[in-house]
Amino acid sequence: MAVQHLTDNNFESAIAGGVVLVDFFATWCGPCKMLGPTIEEIGAECDGSFSVYKVDIDECEDTAMDYAIMSVPTLIIFKDGGEAARLIGVQPKTAILDAIKQVIG
Repeated sequence: MAVQHLTDNNFESAIAGGVVLVDFFATWCGPCKMLGPTIEEIGAECDGSFSVYKVDIDECEDTAMDYAIMSVPTLIIFKDGGEAARLIGVQPKTAILDAIKQVIG
């Protein structure tokens, strides 16, 4: 499944149900560019037990402020609308998947 980009308008509805991984990034951010292919891979391999989205902090300033995004990339895993885990900086795929598995239970 392709990773969709969220906006300030559809963010809350996208994270409302189930487990959701959100990559907060910026187009000018070198580490974000390094992490991008990993996020795309996770999205493509997703088995339906969770969803994967991206949020451009420059286009979605309100959402970035709401979730206190101070540095990018920041990955937040939501469960039923609430923040369940946060990973800051470039992470290996295994670490991201392990964090998702812990949230799923």
